[in-house]
Amino acid sequence: MNDNSSSTLAPMRIPVFRNLWFASMVSNLGGLIQGVGAAWAMTSMAVTADMVALVQTSTTLPVMLLSLVAGAVADGFPRRTVMLGAQLFMFLMSCGLALTAWLGLLGPWQLLGFTFLIGCGGAFNIPAWQAAVGDMVPRDRIAAAVLLNSVSFNVTRSVGPAAGGAIVAAAGAAAAFAINAVSYLGLIGVLWRWKPDIPPNTMPRENLLSAMSAGMRYVAMSPNIGKVLVRGFVFGAAAIVILALLPLIVRDLLGGNAVVYGTLLGAFGMGAVAGAFISRRARQHLSNEALVQVTIAAFIVCSLISAESRSAWFTGFGLLLGGAAWVMALSLFNTSVQMSTPRWVVGRALSLYQMATFGGMALGSWLWGNIAEHHGVDSALWSASVALVLASLIGIRLRLPGSDALNLDPLNRWREPQTELDIQPRSGPVAILVEYEIEPEQVDAFLDAMSERHRIRRRDGAHHWSLARDTENVRLWIERYELPTWADYVRLHMRTTQADAHVGDRIRALHAGEEPIRVRRLLLRNPVGRSAEAVEIEVRDLH
Repeated sequence: MNDNSSSTLAPMRIPVFRNLWFASMVSNLGGLIQGVGAAWAMTSMAVTADMVALVQTSTTLPVMLLSLVAGAVADGFPRRTVMLGAQLFMFLMSCGLALTAWLGLLGPWQLLGFTFLIGCGGAFNIPAWQAAVGDMVPRDRIAAAVLLNSVSFNVTRSVGPAAGGAIVAAAGAAAAFAINAVSYLGLIGVLWRWKPDIPPNTMPRENLLSAMSAGMRYVAMSPNIGKVLVRGFVFGAAAIVILALLPLIVRDLLGGNAVVYGTLLGAFGMGAVAGAFISRRARQHLSNEALVQVTIAAFIVCSLISAESRSAWFTGFGLLLGGAAWVMALSLFNTSVQMSTPRWVVGRALSLYQMATFGGMALGSWLWGNIAEHHGVDSALWSASVALVLASLIGIRLRLPGSDALNLDPLNRWREPQTELDIQPRSGPVAILVEYEIEPEQVDAFLDAMSERHRIRRRDGAHHWSLARDTENVRLWIERYELPTWADYVRLHMRTTQADAHVGDRIRALHAGEEPIRVRRLLLRNPVGRSAEAVEIEVRDLH
């Protein structure tokens, strides 16, 4: 293996990542075998096309519904514990599905119910697992680790579906479901033994609603992440047509059986593995936006071939292209979110990305299934191709951020001040006043810098931010903002990153006072029925 940290295989030199990677591969293999069993079982029940497509929806819908909660849980609790709990839940649900099918009690809605519950477990596992990548590997290896995770899934996709098709044909869907249940045991064992070395969090844990609100606020105030969410939603909604309708493509357009379905799904997986290894070299020569445009074009070709081909071999060639495009686009979206997000909120940012992408997939699965039911499978594939063209055009206005990584490590310049009052973490609300002296000729530059500071303050948790100019001393400007508690005030400064430092440096350089910038911290009190209390602490250094 190459020792170079930029190598795609570099993260495999880290034992914990390597062990979890192999265990996840086995679990992914079981999940794909179950997916073949579920899709073909629904097809064999002679139900409508939209019911077949709902198998894909039942798997992806929980991610859309639960991702934000799951992301807050992943950031607020030990990620190993979250992953372990999710894996145990999915193991139990898979056992229930296998037993129900074995007893002959499985109908269409029971099948959708079990796949939905398994999807719920996956919804909690995904943000914890993806956020844990940064706990296992250095930041400069995150992109390679994300690609390797895609390889893990798609290596199994290249063989798992064909194996699943053979298992379903030979032993029935119940056997496929049972194999999936067993596949969870290895990953559960590795997680049980993993003892991550993560510094303890000395701050009180945010409550769930506050944590979710903080995650949404951070993403809303981060334009780069917002672009990725929109692009992921549109791409997911259009590109899911292949996976959602592949059972119908095999049955109605190719006249194949479960083995053909598994083989073609394997071709999609083989393309995805190739795409994962091509992706690193492609990113060295293409911008992120150019690479996404290439993947969209490749997926359009895949969709059109699938619509018009009546040969399993030719359709398989199209699926190779589609698989490569699929993994290259989604891994690029995922990496863009991770590289644009600090560790304290990465689980929530990834969960919102997953919510957008999987929400698009769920919507697309339902939409293309309905079009296929009323107008035919080929019409649905052509319609999805048009949607992919629109996904490409969106890039004109919402270009993906570049590959240059921001330094999102904590700045760690700020120290919690000592107070005369007995301040507890829950004390509050707190108002902060920061006084600047700015020469009149520097006002425009100061306002530009404060505009960026406003975004950062709001992004990291400040409320009611304002900037005022003194009417008597025109050099004096006062920044004011509030936080619900003293703990939230401490969190705000702990969330400041190295990438944010230049804003504070610019503002300090513009300060013209003989004394350093003055900061007042006020503990607000309602004067009605009690004496007003306020703590005022002057700090004449960093703030």
